[in-house]
Amino acid sequence: MPNLSWERLKSLTGHSRRDLFRRGGLLAAAQALGGGAQKAGATPLDVGPNLYRSIGVRPIINARGTFTIITGSQTLPEVKRAMDEASRGYVQMDELMEGVGKRLAEITGAEWGIVTAGCCAALTNCAAAAIAGFNPERMQRLPDLRGMKNEVVIPKYSRNVYDHAIRMVGVKIVEVRDPSELESAFHDSTAMVYILGGPGDDGPLGTRVVAEVAKRRNVPVIVDAAAEILTLKQNVHLERGATAVAYSGGKCIRGPQAAGLLLGEKKWLQAAWANSAPHHAFGRSLKVGKEEIMGMLAAVEMWVKRDHKAEWAQWEARLDHVAARVKGIDGVTAKIVQPSADLSNRTPSLVIEWDGAKLGITGQEVHKLLGETEPRIILASGRGRRPDTMASSVSVVPYMLMPGEEKVVADRLYAVLSKPPKFENPSVPTGEPVAVGGVWDAHLEFGRGSATHSIHLQQDGSKLEGEYVTDIFGSAPLRGTVAANTVRFQTSFQIEGQRLSYTLTGTVDGDRMAGVVNMGEYGETSWIAERNRH
Repeated sequence: MPNLSWERLKSLTGHSRRDLFRRGGLLAAAQALGGGAQKAGATPLDVGPNLYRSIGVRPIINARGTFTIITGSQTLPEVKRAMDEASRGYVQMDELMEGVGKRLAEITGAEWGIVTAGCCAALTNCAAAAIAGFNPERMQRLPDLRGMKNEVVIPKYSRNVYDHAIRMVGVKIVEVRDPSELESAFHDSTAMVYILGGPGDDGPLGTRVVAEVAKRRNVPVIVDAAAEILTLKQNVHLERGATAVAYSGGKCIRGPQAAGLLLGEKKWLQAAWANSAPHHAFGRSLKVGKEEIMGMLAAVEMWVKRDHKAEWAQWEARLDHVAARVKGIDGVTAKIVQPSADLSNRTPSLVIEWDGAKLGITGQEVHKLLGETEPRIILASGRGRRPDTMASSVSVVPYMLMPGEEKVVADRLYAVLSKPPKFENPSVPTGEPVAVGGVWDAHLEFGRGSATHSIHLQQDGSKLEGEYVTDIFGSAPLRGTVAANTVRFQTSFQIEGQRLSYTLTGTVDGDRMAGVVNMGEYGETSWIAERNRH
C-alpha cells in the first residue's frame, strides 16, 4: 500500500481515521482504495455460516464418516475454545510440548505423549527418530541413509497406503508374510517395525508376537491406530508390547483435523519431536502449531469426560429416525448394523435396501444424486448398477451427523426414493465389435508431465484380456470389453502399500484409439494409443 497520510486517505475514501480503525485499520483502507488481494466486484469472505459458499464451495452433510477427503470430524466446542485461546499468546514450543507430554501421560497412562501434524506425520517422525535419534548430524543426513539403519519391518497384512509416510524417510521395507520369516527379517540395519492396528494385530504376526522379537533386537515398534477409539490407562497396543501408538486427531477423538496423537516410550517420542518442526530436521515440513497442540490436548481431556454410551444411543436414535422415514415407502427396508469388535471407526450404520427396477432408481444413482444436489449429502455407500445389478442399497453413518441433520437426510432419501427422477439405461453402441487385438503404444498426458505405456490386448468377441505395461512399475493384467468401436478396460498395480488403478475408455478409429483414463483419487486425463505394427 502507498505511504499516504490520514488526511489523504480520508479524501480518497471518505472515511476518517477513527472509521478506518473501526473497519479494520489499514486493511480496510486498502480495501476501500480497491487495493490488496480483493478484486473489484469480488465477493468478500464471509466469516460466518456462509464461509465456504462465499468462495464458491458447497458444504456437505457428512453421513459417511471420518474421511480426510471430506475433512474428517467436527472439533468439539471445548477444542475450538482451546485453539482460540492458544492463538492469543506466545510460548516456547519445546516448553509447550514438554508440558503437554507430561499432561498426556497423566491422562492416558502412557509413559509420554506428543502432538503431531496428523497420524501420518507421527509415523514419519517416529521413523526419523528410530534412525537418527537425537544425533543432529544424522538428522541432517536424512533421507540419505548411508551408514545408518535403513530397514523397516512390516507384516504383509499391514501394508497400506499410509506406510508411504515411513518410506518417505528413504527406508527399505522388509515384508514378513509368515511367522517363520520373522526372526530372519531383523538385521543390524533394522530401524523400526510398523504394524497397522486392526483385525490382524492380534494374530500370528500381531503386535504381541512381533514385539517380542523386536525387543530382543532393541528395535522399536509403532502401531498405526489412526481411526481407533482411545484405550486409556491400559492402552491395548502398548500392553501388547508396542513402543508407541499413533492416532489421528481429527477422527473419533474430534480434535483438530491437522493433528495427531502419539503415545508411548518417552525417549523415542522426545526424539520424534526433536526430528520435527520447529527444529530444522527432516520433519520440519510436518509442522504442528500451538493451536493444534492445545486443541488436541483438550480433545484427549474431553475423551475422558464424554458420555460415550449416551453418544452411541444418540447415533442409534438418529438412524432410527431415518429408518422410520424411508420404511414408509413400499419395497424399502432398513436395518441398523452394529460394528465388529475392531476398534477402528466404531459406529453403528443404517443399511437401506430396495429393488432398483421397482423403484426406478439404483443405489449408485441415489448416492450420486444426493452428493450433487442441495442440500448436499455424502452417504457411506451406494450399491446397484443399471441395467444388470438392480438390487440396490445405500448406507448412512451417523458418526459425524450434527443435531438435526438426520431429519434432512431422512427427508431427502424419502423424496428421491418415493419420487425418483427419470433414469435411462446407459446406451450401448450397436454393431460388430472392431478388431483391437495386438500391441498398442499409449501416451498419457497429465497436464504437467506425461507417460508412455504399452497395451497388449487379446480379443474374444466383445471380451478383452491382456497386459498393461507402464514405464515405471512394469506390467499388470487387464480386462475389458469392446462394443462396436468403443473400448473400456481396467488394470491395477500394487505399488508398495498402494494399489493404483487405471480405467480407460475411448473410441477406436483404425489403428488409433483415444479417450479418457480415470485414475481414481488422482482424477482423469486423456490418452491416445497407436497400434504397433512392428
